[in-house]
Amino acid sequence: MAPSEEVVQRLKESRPPATDAFTYLTIIEKSLSPDILPTLEEILDDSELTNDIGWDLVDMLISVPGSAGCLERVARLGNPREVILKVLEVMDKTAAAAIKENEQEEEGKEVETHSGVNGADKFIALVGMLKILHGRLQVRSPSRFLHTTLDTVLRAYDPTSPESTVAVIDFVRSLSTSKRPPLPTRQSSTMLETPFQSTDPSQTAPDPEADDSDKMNPSEPKLINRLLQSFITCIIETYVNSNSLEWASRLLEYTYPEKVVLSRRSMTKSFNEVAELKAIDALVGQLASVADDLGLSKLPTEEVHQIFASEPCREPLSVDDTDADHPENVQLSTGGLACLAAYWMVTTDVFDAQHDNVKMNIFPHHQELLQNFIGDDAQVEIQGNPGTFEALTVIAVWLDAHQGIFPTDGVKDTGNINVMKYHHLVTLISVFHPNIRVRNTATTLAGSVLHSDPDENSRLTILEDLMENCIFSALQACAVTWLREEIIAARKPGAPKSIFGSSDCFEKLQYTVFPDLTSLTSLDSSGLWSFWAQNSAFHFQVANFALFLFSGKDFNDVAPAGMAAAVEHRYVTPLIQATEALSSALDKKEIEDTEVSGLGAKMQLEILTDTLKRIPLQ
Repeated sequence: MAPSEEVVQRLKESRPPATDAFTYLTIIEKSLSPDILPTLEEILDDSELTNDIGWDLVDMLISVPGSAGCLERVARLGNPREVILKVLEVMDKTAAAAIKENEQEEEGKEVETHSGVNGADKFIALVGMLKILHGRLQVRSPSRFLHTTLDTVLRAYDPTSPESTVAVIDFVRSLSTSKRPPLPTRQSSTMLETPFQSTDPSQTAPDPEADDSDKMNPSEPKLINRLLQSFITCIIETYVNSNSLEWASRLLEYTYPEKVVLSRRSMTKSFNEVAELKAIDALVGQLASVADDLGLSKLPTEEVHQIFASEPCREPLSVDDTDADHPENVQLSTGGLACLAAYWMVTTDVFDAQHDNVKMNIFPHHQELLQNFIGDDAQVEIQGNPGTFEALTVIAVWLDAHQGIFPTDGVKDTGNINVMKYHHLVTLISVFHPNIRVRNTATTLAGSVLHSDPDENSRLTILEDLMENCIFSALQACAVTWLREEIIAARKPGAPKSIFGSSDCFEKLQYTVFPDLTSLTSLDSSGLWSFWAQNSAFHFQVANFALFLFSGKDFNDVAPAGMAAAVEHRYVTPLIQATEALSSALDKKEIEDTEVSGLGAKMQLEILTDTLKRIPLQ
């Protein structure tokens, strides 16, 4: 008799009552291998036996390849209260092990690998079990079990695994009181083939501990729905922060088609054609449809405004505040709700979908929301939550396109609106966001906010502050661009009289736009290189602006008399000397060009020098 046959025979002959439950579990543990799983499945069809030992088998089985059939029987026939607790314990342990492995990999340590079931497959199996178990549970307050389950699933969820996301979607749909027919199969969708999705409810055992008194409290369904709402907003934010959805670039391409670079493939086209990107889109669409099923698209406007105006709620399920009489006490993820609102807005425009978009304005709603999320450390918050801040940017772009930055009557309530403060918040995204396309979208939005400000003195102050006090050269360069746009707009036929259309503008700004650079002549090569590295973007833009301002007769009268000569003396001449000195130092290898992308420093210096020499200042 082959060894596996001996093991199978022993399992059959030792089953209770031949042995007690503890002894039999020990025999199973010592015999456990993929070869004996078919036999174990037959054994576990005994509902009385599985009710007694099922919960002890979860930890043993979860790492054995091919054990899904056994785990499904444990979920169908085991004691649901005991098995739920064990599944959550194993899920926590599995998630902790995955985190430890990731940390070891990041530290460059060798990670010990084990043959068996990977973390995603374990998560899917455990979530599938929970789906069956919660369906069997018969208690007066199922929300108490569900709250713990949802919190654990959220902590163990890996948003980079499409299969895990589908498992979560299937789980929430199984618990939702409002169910829609399954979505049609799409080529880009992720499909799971597990026994848990096709389990026949008629094959599950009743809750052995339930009695006639264990009828659900009538107020429980509303609380359960609220818990699921909270959970799905958390899942959505986690998914959006971990998968590049490119909402900002796609909405920008739709809103400003003239900004699309024809030589590059548009993000909208990429997401329509690339299978991996289509799959990402399909999953977030399914998450949004679940949120819709749960009623999140019908939240009262007042509630949405209150959520967005309050301190962001980031881990709502970590707080046990379930009260069947007050389901509203369960908070939603603020970021998740913002991501959902952004999804509705993007799909309304880009895909011509039909959504009841959130009713809000830039002031005060979006300003409060953005301020609350940025908090005291903009760089940490923005870089740590890239998807959330992309969603916040998208909301503002959509609001601007559909209703403008300010109310349509053009009235500005200076007591409630601080344009400079809001503009500063938006520019923080343009500086710190890790995705350049989101940074570009935020920059476009910031320009729209500035130009929409009906107070020209406020616009002038914002520009002056940026060029004078901002430490980011790229943002200073944007301010120069916006100044140029203001001057051009002021000279358009029919435009109202403006400070930007006269020399009054440069009575205040000329030393900010064209700072005194005569001190550069005293710097050595190292000092000049440091200056260049920190300020090149700004001075490139200023040089182009000077060429625009002083060339021809269209705009040169905006500059006060004598300004051209002063600019030549304090700005253009010393900067030309600096760029030529740096070029020479690069040729002599006195300094090393550290530019790793785009044009090298030598080429950039030559372009800037040529631009400066073409400015007609005489």
